[in-house]
Amino acid sequence: MGKFEEILTTTGDAVLQKRAKNLAQATKETFEDEKRDLEKRVRKIENDIIEDVKFETFGCGSAIASSSMATEMIKGKPVAEAMKLTNKAVAEALDGLPDYKMHCSVLAEEAIKSALEDYEKKRAEKTDAQ
Repeated sequence: MGKFEEILTTTGDAVLQKRAKNLAQATKETFEDEKRDLEKRVRKIENDIIEDVKFETFGCGSAIASSSMATEMIKGKPVAEAMKLTNKAVAEALDGLPDYKMHCSVLAEEAIKSALEDYEKKRAEKTDAQ
């Protein structure tokens, strides 16, 4: 019995059962390729300075380490400077990653840039609306 199936059988709450079943199905679909990693970034930006960055990573230890390092590297920095983050800088800050794990640092870089691009887009829309 897998972890998500255990959640389904041990909880008596129908809503939690449905959510766990949906999560299990989404997880199965999303992670058919075992090497695929998924990241979600949540951030707090005040006066164009990144004050807080959090992440959720599903993946291997290298993905988690890359995500953690990337968030630490941009915390307290202006958005423009954070946009310059590279996967190589993340890997170097971790004292290197094996070649077959470099995709983890690429994912961290892409997730940071995607989140910051989304922030910039929303900020521009807000400015245009005023």
